[in-house]
Amino acid sequence: MFIIDVDKGQIVKEVPTENGYTLMRLSRYICAATSSGSVELLEPTSFKVVKTWKAHAAAINDMDAQNNFLVTCGYSLRQQQSYMLDPLANVFDLKNLIPLPPIPFHAGAAYVRMHPRMSTTGIVASQSGQMQVVDLMNPNTVNLRQAIVSSYMTNLELAPSGEALALADADCSLQLWGSPSKIRFVDLSNPAEFADAKPAQTQIGWTPETPLSSIGMPYYRERLLSAWTSPLVFEVGAPPPKIDPEILASLTLTDFGGFAQNPGKTRRNQVENTRSPEKASTAVTAPKFLSEKARDAGNNTPDERRGSDQVDGTGSDAFSGELKAEVPVMYRNVEIKYSRFGVDDFDFKYYNKTEYSGLETHIVNSYSNPLLQLYRFTPLLRNVALHHAASSCLNEMCLLCEMGFLFNMLELAAGQNCQATNLLKTFSSMPQSAALGLLEEDASHEPLDTMIQIMNRFMLERVSFDHKQMLPQSRKLDRTLATSGITSIRCVKCLSETIRPGGTFVNDMIYPVRPTVKGQPVGTVPSFPQILKASLEQEKQTRGWCDRCRRYQSLTTRKTIQTAPDVLMLNAALNGPETKHYWSLPGWLPDEIGLIVDSGQVFCYEGDDLQLHLQRAIQEITRYELVGVVADIASGEHQASHLVSIINVGLSTRKESTETNWHLFNDFLVKKITKEEAFRFNPSWKMPSVLAYQAKTEGPTIDDSWKDHLDTSLLFHEYSINQCQKTRPYRLLSSDTEAPAAGMHVAIDAEFVALQQEEIEIKADGSRETIRPSRLGLARVSVLRGSGEDEGLPFIDDYITTSEPIVDYLTAFSGIRAGDLSPQHSPHNLVPLKVAYKKLWLLLNLGCIFIGHGLPKDFRTINMHVPRAQVIDTVDLFFIRARQRRLSLRFLAWILLRQEIQTDTHDSIEDARTALALWRKYLEFQDAGVFERVLADVYQKGRECGYKAPNSGPPKSGEMLAPPGGAMGGGGSGTNTPGSITPGGGGGGAGSGTEGPSTPVRAPAVLSTVSGSGSAGATSAWTPGKGNYFGSPLR
Repeated sequence: MFIIDVDKGQIVKEVPTENGYTLMRLSRYICAATSSGSVELLEPTSFKVVKTWKAHAAAINDMDAQNNFLVTCGYSLRQQQSYMLDPLANVFDLKNLIPLPPIPFHAGAAYVRMHPRMSTTGIVASQSGQMQVVDLMNPNTVNLRQAIVSSYMTNLELAPSGEALALADADCSLQLWGSPSKIRFVDLSNPAEFADAKPAQTQIGWTPETPLSSIGMPYYRERLLSAWTSPLVFEVGAPPPKIDPEILASLTLTDFGGFAQNPGKTRRNQVENTRSPEKASTAVTAPKFLSEKARDAGNNTPDERRGSDQVDGTGSDAFSGELKAEVPVMYRNVEIKYSRFGVDDFDFKYYNKTEYSGLETHIVNSYSNPLLQLYRFTPLLRNVALHHAASSCLNEMCLLCEMGFLFNMLELAAGQNCQATNLLKTFSSMPQSAALGLLEEDASHEPLDTMIQIMNRFMLERVSFDHKQMLPQSRKLDRTLATSGITSIRCVKCLSETIRPGGTFVNDMIYPVRPTVKGQPVGTVPSFPQILKASLEQEKQTRGWCDRCRRYQSLTTRKTIQTAPDVLMLNAALNGPETKHYWSLPGWLPDEIGLIVDSGQVFCYEGDDLQLHLQRAIQEITRYELVGVVADIASGEHQASHLVSIINVGLSTRKESTETNWHLFNDFLVKKITKEEAFRFNPSWKMPSVLAYQAKTEGPTIDDSWKDHLDTSLLFHEYSINQCQKTRPYRLLSSDTEAPAAGMHVAIDAEFVALQQEEIEIKADGSRETIRPSRLGLARVSVLRGSGEDEGLPFIDDYITTSEPIVDYLTAFSGIRAGDLSPQHSPHNLVPLKVAYKKLWLLLNLGCIFIGHGLPKDFRTINMHVPRAQVIDTVDLFFIRARQRRLSLRFLAWILLRQEIQTDTHDSIEDARTALALWRKYLEFQDAGVFERVLADVYQKGRECGYKAPNSGPPKSGEMLAPPGGAMGGGGSGTNTPGSITPGGGGGGAGSGTEGPSTPVRAPAVLSTVSGSGSAGATSAWTPGKGNYFGSPLR
């Protein structure tokens, strides 16, 4: 069986099969008919056989699958060794994988089609033309039809709309059945549109003496096809190399030229590149990796100049005097470089010294980063997204929830880099995204400014849809984002008019056509308010269908505005050099405008006119201030353009402030800029794509009340998509006694699977460079109680299902095996990624403190930022910075807890419980005042054994750092630390007759020899900081 990419026309994969397939249909499974009369049901992703059903004795002639039903027609071998059609059409339930009662059809069932709209209705036909419409749930109901065929039927097909039926016979005749008045073949059909009549050509008098200059050329405003873009222009040929001055000095002239000795400065057959030297790279120079900086710090090597200093040095004078064509450093492309330690080794602080976080670029469709930043700093949109995320919404395709999660992560990060992984994953999985051409892999040649404007409209419409899913009666988001109005469509021929009410989330700017003289525009330049008014009250001529004329006519479309939104989103919609010229004029874009909507008309003002209307206060006027702009940056020759956002972050502060605070967001490069720089555009390299204005209000616009209305019911109720009935290794929290609160400790660990292999480029010298790292997906997450009577008992242990293909389960490191994430076969509690993520997000915003080992990388892969105050990482607790080596969880458990973990694979519950025990051990050592000495001895023992736990089991009592019950006085304390020790008095364990404390106390500088009949451990003398054995827990 071949798997074929229909877009590329290539065979992607070959799947071996035991039987040959004659027919295939797709429904819940891939239904494949074999030559022996059986049907094999294949898993759509893995192509494994789930079920085999013997449908007919000899062969299958036709079959169809719709929703949860499969219907087949076939042959059986009868007497006289001949094949005859079975008088039954067999039915199979794809949901429960069981056969259903067959459909009797005495004429011999040859063909079958399921109705596309009525899920249980099918049409069975015989070769003689007899057809029966039957309900699969009630096969005894008969509705017969007879088609007149001269010979016999050869095929039967039903239209996707369900309103037309086509029959073919052996005489090559085709019959079409349906209602002639309202037949449709597809659901979204349109009348055929024919081309306009070609205008008559004007005859031009032409003689051989006619000068070509008299013909003339039409005026044009659009770019000519001959004006190729820079990526399509290449240098051809090369100038000859210059002669070395040494050769010219020693040249011996002859009558045919000159000759001299070759100085031998080049190798044999070496060719000099004589083209002009390449321009400097348009990308910002990447910094050293963090590992390199740590190594240089140990060698006292001076650090290189910081990238932000480079930005300051180049960006400060980039616009001195007139506008320059060279792109300043801070606007250029930024790229992530990968070392052998992955993306965590990249120095993102090199590009960002501010308190505002940037977004990384190595994610698919990350061209949307500037637009997401603009949404985040639009306070009203930010408030709606966070309130919605705090609700009980569990829709996996909810973009509004993902926006709320992303905005919260960016605020908590406070300057650290973030990534929009989950939001873009949800966005990419939507079929509308591909249909609109918004995916990078499907629109490689589409300009980014066009894509971002289409995405802006789609995102806001989808956000409004998601909001109504939770609050169907609420119109809050429409009032916030939608420009409501009435669109009137009038036919120029019959003057019939159609009124359509509706709202627009994004308004495209429409620029007037200025009169020209000899190709140059004349007259005054329209102001921004004038163009905005024309764009809101747009009136245009189009060709469309007139129901009254029953044909295509010229239509006049006019929009009448009723109410203006609180957030006014605009697409710049630049379509020519003249429109770009408007934006390059100094002061053309205002930072504040005013709108008056009165009797269906819109009046727009700026500057002195706006202040005058505010003083008069005759009409109600809405003041808007500019939130930010998404700009398209042409990086330079042979470089693709990219997008940045320029945003006034002062509008999103929680304090009242009248000062503007403009910042440039170039993916993960964030820099504060002046207001003049923010409002300056250049037609050659910097042009706007999306603008956002928000209505001015009194006081701060940031609303954090969503934190007081978090819907935490998900933490106390079971949620599963596979309804697993086996014993589960966790117990849910009790809403009465275990409600999460600020300061509550929880232990966490997560496991991941690989969804995409890393992309590596091998250079000519054999070196490897990582282009894009491997992409991991969350497969399991476990959260345990960190205190109380049930300390260490899990209350979350979720396995996460995914629709993406898994390239590697990473079983040795994750413990995840094939089938663990399948809803049909998994014995574990399966949940969607949205549910697992929201549980952690609720714990984060409730103020819980997470305990674990190596949590930053886990949280990064989960796509969540947890402040340092809410993280206790045992990697950092048991770490000596001067050693530059971090200790593994398995080694720490072996040396400190006398436990052997991760013997076969990893288990997230075991790892989280071990991290919790290590934290408790850390507190005990700190309370005893011996932690520094214990940690030093841990590193000493690790150096001896290579920092790896031996595979022979846990350490012996003479090797461990902290044997249970005390090292010298027996096991009376019940902890992994010793009892009270006094000079000459022995340990406070079983041998001393008194019970020692549960935590160690600060010991004196010298301890005397410990002995006694009750000792269960070492019985020799021990002094802190001395000795070569690990017999004491304080070492």
